[in-house]
Amino acid sequence: MLKPATSHVVQPPSRSIMHPALQVGLVALLIYACARIVLPFTGVLLWAAVLAVLLYPLHLRLAVRVGNRWSAVLIGVVGVAVLLVPMVIAGTSLASSISSLVSGLQNHTLTVPPPPPRLATLPVVGQKLTDAWALVATNTPAALAKYAPSLKSAAAWLASFAGRMAAGELSFILSFVIAAILVAYGNPIAQFAQRLLQIITGSGERAARLVALTASTVRGVLIGVVGVAAIQSVLLGIGFFAIGLPAAGLLTLVTLLLGIVQVPATLVTLPIIAYVLATEPTGPAIIFSIWTFVAGLSDNVLKPLMLGRGLEVPMPIILIGVIGGMVADGLLGLFVGPVLLAVAYVLFVEWLKQHSVEGGQQVAGPTP
Repeated sequence: MLKPATSHVVQPPSRSIMHPALQVGLVALLIYACARIVLPFTGVLLWAAVLAVLLYPLHLRLAVRVGNRWSAVLIGVVGVAVLLVPMVIAGTSLASSISSLVSGLQNHTLTVPPPPPRLATLPVVGQKLTDAWALVATNTPAALAKYAPSLKSAAAWLASFAGRMAAGELSFILSFVIAAILVAYGNPIAQFAQRLLQIITGSGERAARLVALTASTVRGVLIGVVGVAAIQSVLLGIGFFAIGLPAAGLLTLVTLLLGIVQVPATLVTLPIIAYVLATEPTGPAIIFSIWTFVAGLSDNVLKPLMLGRGLEVPMPIILIGVIGGMVADGLLGLFVGPVLLAVAYVLFVEWLKQHSVEGGQQVAGPTP
């Protein structure tokens, strides 16, 4: 008997490929759309997250007494006030110095001391600096006419720098507000981060260890680097304002930046001490000199005490993070850069250790 011919039915395309591809495409589109919105606030959000990690232990202590919500509000208000007060003081001091300088130039009442004799002995630039200084000291209008293009460029750079500093300060204030919100939801955020790392690493224990390691590194960098620089700059700023230095706020900011970049503050304090000894009465000048000298060396005592709080990052990593962050994101990057680079370094070292341990176990094999 003849067998009936079997009909070949064409099967529709399998959904095993199209369905996951569609899911991946929609997720990628959603990530792209969200990234376009969040990207302008990346620096602020990163710094807010760093501050939230630093302030979360304090929030837990305050929450026991005043409650979760009021603890977050208190941290936000105090943080904004701590940032606003130095900003107002530094801005007022800088504006006063610039105003007096412009007024002296317009009224021809600005007096400049003659150049010191040792300036001319400097190689290459000594004689040029001496001639320019002498011209400014003896004939200010002629000096302004001669160096007008350079002064315009310097003024434009100074205005741009002041604008970036103001934007950076506003970013800091916004970051503290966001950080106060984050600490109020610290526990759910920590659980989310741990679940995400558990999906990536495939181990809940390893995810918990990475979360704890990241938090300890963030606190170590902020306390051991930024904290030391902040304490030292506050001590120096007290002396600058007490003696009545011109642009005391700007000098305090300079010492803060130098401290974060790991440059000794004595590069700034020693010339200031010499200036005060030459211009102020003997008694206050000696007191100021002792205070400033001790405060300028205070980082040698503070660093061993505060760097020991869980920070296992080589100092070159911190330095590269500070410089790279400042170049990339300005004032905000100056603080975010070393924290991010330190966290990346610690996590990379942890991954290498875990990889070497797992590799050793695979080579050894199961024991009979």
